Amino acid sequence: MENIIEVNHLMKSFGNKTALKNVSFEVKKGETFGFLGPSGSGKTTTIKILTSQLLHTSGEVNMFGKPLAKKKNPSMMQRIGILTDNSGLYDRLSVYDNLLLYCNLYGVKEQRISEVLEQVNLASEQKTLVKELSKGMKQRVTLARAIIHKPELLFLDEPTSALDPVNSKHIHEGLRQLNKEGTTIFLTTHDMDEAEQLCDRVAFLDNGEIQALDTPQNLRLHYADSTITVLLKDRRTMSIDKNEIGAEQIYQWMKKGELLSIHSNEPTLGDIFVKLTGRVLL
Repeated sequence: MENIIEVNHLMKSFGNKTALKNVSFEVKKGETFGFLGPSGSGKTTTIKILTSQLLHTSGEVNMFGKPLAKKKNPSMMQRIGILTDNSGLYDRLSVYDNLLLYCNLYGVKEQRISEVLEQVNLASEQKTLVKELSKGMKQRVTLARAIIHKPELLFLDEPTSALDPVNSKHIHEGLRQLNKEGTTIFLTTHDMDEAEQLCDRVAFLDNGEIQALDTPQNLRLHYADSTITVLLKDRRTMSIDKNEIGAEQIYQWMKKGELLSIHSNEPTLGDIFVKLTGRVLL
């Protein structure tokens, strides 16, 4: 499968502080790739490098099969969408007029505004001035702006950090649909549940280094223990080994009608991150 992004031995230093250390990964066309880690791990620095907002110190970065330019390339910027924490909006304009500016910039038909506002659950707010919106609503407008031109590659830096569960779910549904339509998504988050729901593959970043990279399922299986938890009718919870003796015990419970449920003891992505780094995601 074609790689949309290829990063090799990427390093970034700010004075004496090294923010990224020998980072290498690729993002395949059509996938949702999660870049996961706590605040200060280097996630936002990576996105800023990939979107030409920041120069890297050393290493190679290719996007759409070509080396990343040192300056923003207008033709490349037409192919990407960006949501970061500094994505400014025009406070004195309405939601609709903010998006209209970007329709004109990208040569997109005006009817697209209604479509993206529906996706971010803001259809009723199109006439509202941006300065009157809550932080979470502004974030949703910024996301609408990032996807208004149906980019080939979408960069999302903590896209639901200021949203409540209902609107987060709505955004997730919109992102899944966008991905189905062919948009490749590069997602940074410290929300492991969000990564589980959206990402085809994830990379764990800590102190500027990638600690692990694989599909969520493969990571959970790799770090799972060798036991199974069963719940019996008398509400006892039992942990048994995944072996012949354990299989026989399960068979006996099933034969007697005593078994209610069986669960494999796979860790969450958060559990795995703590195991690898000793740090809790904040």
